[in-house]
This record gives sequence, C-alpha cells and structure tokens, in this order.
Amino acid sequence: MTEASPHPVSVLVLTKNEESNIAACLECLRFSDDVVVFDSLSDDRTTEIARGFSNTRVVERPFDNWSSHQNWAVSNIEFRHPWVLYVDADERIDADFAAEIMAAADPQAAESAFRMRRKDFFQGTWLKRAQLYPTWFVRLFRPEKIRYERLVNPVAHVDAPTGELRGHIMHYPFSKGLVHWFERHNSYSTFEAQELIKVLAGKRRPVRGVFSRDPSVRRATLKDIFFRLPFRPQIKWAYYIFWRRAFLDGQAGMTYARLQAIYESMITFKVRELQRQERGESI
Repeated sequence: MTEASPHPVSVLVLTKNEESNIAACLECLRFSDDVVVFDSLSDDRTTEIARGFSNTRVVERPFDNWSSHQNWAVSNIEFRHPWVLYVDADERIDADFAAEIMAAADPQAAESAFRMRRKDFFQGTWLKRAQLYPTWFVRLFRPEKIRYERLVNPVAHVDAPTGELRGHIMHYPFSKGLVHWFERHNSYSTFEAQELIKVLAGKRRPVRGVFSRDPSVRRATLKDIFFRLPFRPQIKWAYYIFWRRAFLDGQAGMTYARLQAIYESMITFKVRELQRQERGESI
C-alpha cells in the first residue's frame, strides 16, 4: 500500500469479564478517539476500567450468540467515524499496524472492508504451524456494509469490494490460562454442535465456495465439508501434527494440536446428544 494520510477510525471491542485484558487492549487503541467497549454484562471490573480511558465509551447488551451480537452492534451503535476496526480484548495492535489501518480508512476508498491476518500466541510462542496461519479475518469495515452469519466463529459478508492489509493482529487466547480456555471452548462447542446439526440436516454451503476468492467463504465452506467427515478429532490432530508440522512450534505447538482434537471431540459428543434428544431418546 502506498503512503497515505491517516484517517480517523472508530474501534469496537467485545468484552465479557475481561478485567485482566482490557487495560492493555485499550492502551494500544489510543490512536482512536472513538473506542466502543461492547460489553456482555460483565460482573468484574471490565467496564469500570474501560470508563477510565478518555477515548472510550461503554455499550452493554446481554450476549445471545456471536452473529446476532455483532449484527446488533453494527446496526445500533452510532460510531463517530465511517470506518470501524473490530478487536477482542485479548488482541493487540502495534503502532505500525495502527498507521496502516488509519491510512486504509479513507472515506472515499472504493473498498468497504479490509481483511487482516492474526498471529496466535501460546506459552510465549507464535503458533505459526499449529494454527491455520495465514487465516484472513474481516476486521476493518464500514458498519452499514457488513453482516454476520453463524452462531460462533461468525462469517462476515460484505456488500462491496474488500481489500487486504499487510499487518497482523497479535492474539493471546490463553491470557487467562487453560481453565478459561476450556470454559470458553465448552461454550463454543455447543454453538458449533448446533451449526453441525444444520449441516447434517442438509443446510450446506455450495461446494463451489471452496474456489471463492473470499477467504471467509472458503473457510466456511471447508468447515461444512469437514463437519461431514468421520473421525474428525483424529483427522484434526493428524492434520496439525503431520501436515502443518505443529511440532516445529515446540511443546506449545504439540499441546495446541491436542487441545484442538479435544475441542473437536466436544463438538462430536454434543452433536450425538442433540441427535438423541431429537429422536426422543434418553441422554
């Protein structure tokens, strides 16, 4: 991208009991004069800490599911600027990437959104091999041009051209420890099981989505296909270990591959339970 003047950007931060993360997150967002902490009724000091930042305001809403929550945000929050950057409380933006984001957020730009990559860290290690890097996420957008689908890990649909940025979001998903990771993925797996039931019932994305130019569409289509495979936990572990070579990320990579297999097992077990409930059988 060529050098360009910076443009103001609003920021949307989703939170739920992020007392341990929110201050560090907001510190790296001081480049914006309009940071909205969209809180799901935290019962810790998240909102108290957020209100201590002069460039930050808090909007509260009970959480239902990811796509509904994010669609409500982009439809109902009055952002100060035409472009919105979405981050989670356990993510960080460095100064160089902030400059790139502000340069891209031109009100006259042809694009209505920009994708960006993310680096995930575990035990001080960037999971370059043990994650699906590079995965592209739509995180900078015009709010009136975006909508989300899926109960968890939502897919962003943009009604106009989408560009790509060079920088990375830094993600620390284990910042609260493994106990929190398991608690969160217990919730995620419930939503994923509900999505898998839809796929098994025939609500599937067209296979041609595998060849889409949109990375989000490709990823969602591949997930639908993967959902229909047997032995998914074993396949996922083998994919990370042998194809992605997660062992090159050391102990962190090997551990993360096992955690992903456990997560896939949680989804599988919950699908079986839902199917038994649908048939009226005891669980």
